[in-house]
Amino acid sequence: MNVWNIDDSFLLKRPVATIGIFDGVHSGHRFILDHLKNQARAHGGETVVVTFWPHPRIVLNKELHDFKLLHTKEEKILEMERYGIDNLVIIPFDREIATLTACDFVQEYLVNRLGVEVLLVGYDNRFGKDRKGDPEGLEMCAEKNKYRIEKLPEFQSEHGTVSSTSIRESILKGNLVAAREMLGYHFYLAGSIVEGNHIGRQMGFPTANIHPQDPYKLIPMNGVYAIRCELRGETFNGMLNIGFRPTIDSAMAVKTIEAHLFDVTGDFYDEEVVIHFVKRVRDEMKFSGLDALKQQLQKDKAIIQGLL
Repeated sequence: MNVWNIDDSFLLKRPVATIGIFDGVHSGHRFILDHLKNQARAHGGETVVVTFWPHPRIVLNKELHDFKLLHTKEEKILEMERYGIDNLVIIPFDREIATLTACDFVQEYLVNRLGVEVLLVGYDNRFGKDRKGDPEGLEMCAEKNKYRIEKLPEFQSEHGTVSSTSIRESILKGNLVAAREMLGYHFYLAGSIVEGNHIGRQMGFPTANIHPQDPYKLIPMNGVYAIRCELRGETFNGMLNIGFRPTIDSAMAVKTIEAHLFDVTGDFYDEEVVIHFVKRVRDEMKFSGLDALKQQLQKDKAIIQGLL
């Protein structure tokens, strides 16, 4: 897959494009991408996905107190490549772009710069300052500027409404099963391993402390999770705790992400890992002491090994 910045020099073959944020590249997004690939084959051209980074809400400072993303920029690129898209074009979103009408945006960026011949638009898609970036609003522009609009049907899912917002809400409530059904894969988080206080090792449960790569990456609800972890080219089963470690650090104000990987030994400081969240097992709890905590961890491990 080619990854372009909008200011690059393009040489695209009869580009068939769609535009969106595509946070999570979930099942609803893949419905659009399937149509995009079919249209490109029928048109004898290449697939082009146009997206924005950073997220417009971050640039426009809209309700950012609790806003998080399903995907980092790198993860979005990875999922698009996995899904067989030919070209991903990233437009650096800024306040100047936010002032453009949908018609002006399509003319300036998609037609003039990319040479788009066919533009796929979702049935409920809205973009542009005037919010007329829908099929009806763009038809007049298309006739004038010699590109074709293809309106997509509504995505019907057995899991109800599928959106990035509904997936975020499920993850924040600890419902990883519902999130997986909508995403089509287990939600994952990339980060690096940093050194902790080694208390887990003293109890026979050495942990890897995970520092997320991106401050806007969504962190699931506090609790204990069954996970799979990619590390050094291998995948390991394990258990993970998100929270404030109330038994160990009763006054701790910083949330931690600690993973115990089964059948793994050694130190992995500064290593990059990807955590795949399979299921939330229980709430984070405060125990009477380290012995009681150790007993619970042994129970958690047995449950999670059975799940995985």
